[in-house]
Amino acid sequence: MRLITFKPKRGGVARTGVLLDAETAFDIGEVAKRARKRLPFDPADMVSLIASGKTGLAAIAGLIKLYKGKGIKLKAVKLLSPIPRPRKNIFCVGWNYLDHFEEGAKARPHVQEMPAHPAFFTKAATCMNGPFDDVPSHQGVTEKLDWEVELGMIIGKPGRNITEANAMKHVFGFTVINDVSAREIQRRHGQQWFKGKSLDGHCPMGPWIATADEVADPNNLDIRCSVNGAIKQNSNTRHLYFKLPRIIAELSAGLTLEAGDIIATGTPSGVGHARTPPEFMQPGDIMETEVVGLGKLRNRIGK
Repeated sequence: MRLITFKPKRGGVARTGVLLDAETAFDIGEVAKRARKRLPFDPADMVSLIASGKTGLAAIAGLIKLYKGKGIKLKAVKLLSPIPRPRKNIFCVGWNYLDHFEEGAKARPHVQEMPAHPAFFTKAATCMNGPFDDVPSHQGVTEKLDWEVELGMIIGKPGRNITEANAMKHVFGFTVINDVSAREIQRRHGQQWFKGKSLDGHCPMGPWIATADEVADPNNLDIRCSVNGAIKQNSNTRHLYFKLPRIIAELSAGLTLEAGDIIATGTPSGVGHARTPPEFMQPGDIMETEVVGLGKLRNRIGK
């Protein structure tokens, strides 16, 4: 399934939906109401849906079989981030493509060898943004706005001290993330990256969550980012240095992962600050972020 969070363009409350095809979806809560079916989750809350696990997905599958309507046109609604306001900060993995680690070596003289363990940091929950919304440039706060395409994992089954062998059983689904970064703020605060990664609106995500059964091989997905039509990053998730099960196992060691937790798994080479000369985004630029098969974000850099 491909699950969305949306609201009418004219305004209103957020609600969850499921894609019927590339252009249409249905409102899960509304369809359940009309069918007089009780849902095991709050249809206005994606995290509630995720937490309901297989029971919730089975309920949605039942609604799909019953549904006889034509659906809602995606162009007629506003797609939000599938999880508009995470309950926790977004977990992120730094330096997880070898080529990205190498391209940043000049700015990192104190670390010249790949770490033995994943480098974790977080982005504030308040930096979440929609798949097609403007990304604030925060002029006067940062002048070095950079792009970072990433595969996002969504945790479904909670757990602590999860083994690599069982790790993927805890994944609910996958999505597309751009870890937008304010580079001079990131550098100003040393190698503690939180502040430079957490300005409001600096985590566009979506357009939907593809449930784990939709993704045949998350370790072989083309991943790319372009700015104003020029491709800046172009790689594949098979080049992840720490693979997805290792990320989950290391992150969950002594730390409980919960339903709805978001993990951004790292970015490949091609970021702006490592280019010669460095490149940064300006108001009016169009950033497109894609994981092939999972969807594409299209965000304008705002004021």
